[in-house]
Amino acid sequence: MTQPRAEALTISGLDCFYGEVQVLYGLDLVLNKGEVLCLFGRNGAGKTTTLKAIMGLVPSRAGSIRVDGRELTGLPAHDVPKAGVAYVPQGRRLFAEMTVAENIEIGLMARGKGKATRENVLELFPLLRQRLRQSSGTLSGGEQQMLAMARALCLEPQVLLLDEPTEGLMPSMIAKIRETVAKLRVSGVSTILVEQRVDAVLSVADRVSFIENGRNRETVDVEKLRADPSAVRRYVGVG
Repeated sequence: MTQPRAEALTISGLDCFYGEVQVLYGLDLVLNKGEVLCLFGRNGAGKTTTLKAIMGLVPSRAGSIRVDGRELTGLPAHDVPKAGVAYVPQGRRLFAEMTVAENIEIGLMARGKGKATRENVLELFPLLRQRLRQSSGTLSGGEQQMLAMARALCLEPQVLLLDEPTEGLMPSMIAKIRETVAKLRVSGVSTILVEQRVDAVLSVADRVSFIENGRNRETVDVEKLRADPSAVRRYVGVG
């Protein structure tokens, strides 16, 4: 019998609103330590809102978000990264006029990390080492995504949140992002990955949670999903 895995992040009964409009309804979600959990669902299902709620960018009116046993709900958004949670939003949101090196430096400052962390991050993304003096706004889409991930990893996070990291990228860059996520899992980082394209991430996912109308309808192991992809058709509408 396999031992239950330790939980890196636990969301229980989460209610979130935009103004007076409720968008998450009693959401429950568990991210185990050292796993990749993918969130799938149609547009507007609540996937991105879930990530923003974890980061304190959308306030919760009820429920609990715990990372390694520490309660995050109620923390100011700028304190959530200090608790070991890193977020790469959709669209990357880099400082376009700053160089690659300066963007990385900003990432290091968030938790007071130094040269050793910088080296580890550049080992993970060797392409960025060649671009350190280049303005980040002049990088290709794939290179910008790598820089956004590198900046987030400067926190040395326990939990990494990625919102559609493969969007608009060429197949070769998608493969590099997948490879990086797999390496991070080996190093003990626990990742939540929001994606629209099932084929882009199934090779690196451990489990998949299907979000629909602000609720986690079902969480399944990837092997089970490969054997029976009907849940993808049911919740995402493709398959």
